[in-house]
Amino acid sequence: MTHDEYAARDALGLADLVRSGDVTATELLEVTLERIRILNPTLNAVVRLMDAEARHAATEPPSGPFSGVPYLVKDLHSHCAGHPTSAGSRLLSDVVMDHDSELVRRARASGLIIAGKTNLPEWGLVPYTEPEWFGPCRNPGDLERTPGGSSGGSAAAVAAGIVPMAGGGDGGGSIRIPAACCGLFGLKPTRGRTPTGPSYGQLWRGATVEHALTRSVRDSAAMLDATRGPDPGAPYHAPAPDRPYRREVDREPGSLRVAYTTRPLIGTPEVHPDCRAAVEDTASLMERLGHQVEPAEPAVDGSTFARAFLTMAAVELSADLAEVRRRTGTRPRRGEIEDTSRAVALLGGATGATDYALALRRLDAVGRETGPFFETYDLFLTPTVASPAPPLGSMAPSPLEKALLKLLAVVGSGRLIQAAGLLDSLADTAFAFTPWTPLFNATGQPAMSVPLSWNAGGLPVGSHLVGRFGREDILFRVAGQLEQARPWFHRLPELARAPEDGVTGRSM
Repeated sequence: MTHDEYAARDALGLADLVRSGDVTATELLEVTLERIRILNPTLNAVVRLMDAEARHAATEPPSGPFSGVPYLVKDLHSHCAGHPTSAGSRLLSDVVMDHDSELVRRARASGLIIAGKTNLPEWGLVPYTEPEWFGPCRNPGDLERTPGGSSGGSAAAVAAGIVPMAGGGDGGGSIRIPAACCGLFGLKPTRGRTPTGPSYGQLWRGATVEHALTRSVRDSAAMLDATRGPDPGAPYHAPAPDRPYRREVDREPGSLRVAYTTRPLIGTPEVHPDCRAAVEDTASLMERLGHQVEPAEPAVDGSTFARAFLTMAAVELSADLAEVRRRTGTRPRRGEIEDTSRAVALLGGATGATDYALALRRLDAVGRETGPFFETYDLFLTPTVASPAPPLGSMAPSPLEKALLKLLAVVGSGRLIQAAGLLDSLADTAFAFTPWTPLFNATGQPAMSVPLSWNAGGLPVGSHLVGRFGREDILFRVAGQLEQARPWFHRLPELARAPEDGVTGRSM
């Protein structure tokens, strides 16, 4: 199989070739490994190869919808027995897991061959992928720009045609953000749709849901069919669908009521004209497809939400580090975690129980505030992010902020960090890029970024569609309709088309 033949098919298409005997799983894997060898030194998307066990698994792949198809998993929460789950941190780089997570087990059972793990920001905290431990990941469409985060390595690998799809997790937009930056389809399922066991109950108090980044809608739907449903001990689960999601992709959605806005719901950042234009264009396209589209938005106190969300994330990171201490018997040493992560964890440790409970109640209240809005509207359309993929380094702390973070981390006082207001300023930077996606992690609703637009510079601009709780079926129907009306699968970056000829870094 040539590189062009490989990149011209989605995961289901490659699996069809394996089933028909036109190609073997081993041949597919070797193309994947060759693409990693050629492209990864430039992209830095794959941070751990699992080639030996992948080659073994490819000799006799399980029968399933993705039989014999190479796959990559994000190096956070997706545990693979015999390998570390680093979370992008030096601290966990040598802590080997003794079990597969349930999501990984189901991925393997679907026939996927896991070839490695992908880059992410430390602990998945920010919407760009520039960890100190692994180094920055680059956007295949423009090597000077971020692929987004926190599933940035997975997005870069899929956009570059290294694999047809890869695993991701979304706690504040971490599937949808990199999908928008890299021109991919990215669905965040309903809270409780995919399993978190056996190591976890809720991830970020239910805000985080794991799934995948894909080039085709049908791959996302089939992957959710293969992985959905509760596992033993799950604290809750989403209502079961009426039929397989794969069958929804080809169903007509009917005429839906769609609200849209380009106004930020969190903070007051400037929204790039390209993102505004993309939403207006998507709204017009949906109207031409027969939907009832009008400007409207739910009433949400975005500033209070932002502080509550930051509080939850900080306390969760503090608890994560406490779990590491319990498991390893040692405290993190200087240099084992980044200063920003240490400061966030100290802030979380200084948060009182009452303040934490109030923050969680505030996050719960967002669901009550938006609930009536979705009684009126079937879908809500916004930009996915506030600008096309920003330049590398542009969202990271400034040199002065880094110096202050280092000093405050040395002092080790969460209350001093809180008084300095530095983390509020860093949160403002993150939410300025993502003033829509985190809200629907708090409400638990399914949401997707659809790559319908590219700007004059060739950068993709995602459109963000949110559905009612438990209604991924409607999202898949609409996504299938949009994909048919304005196909995007062919829009590969130049470096992905013929990687054997060398990496150029030019845009799409």
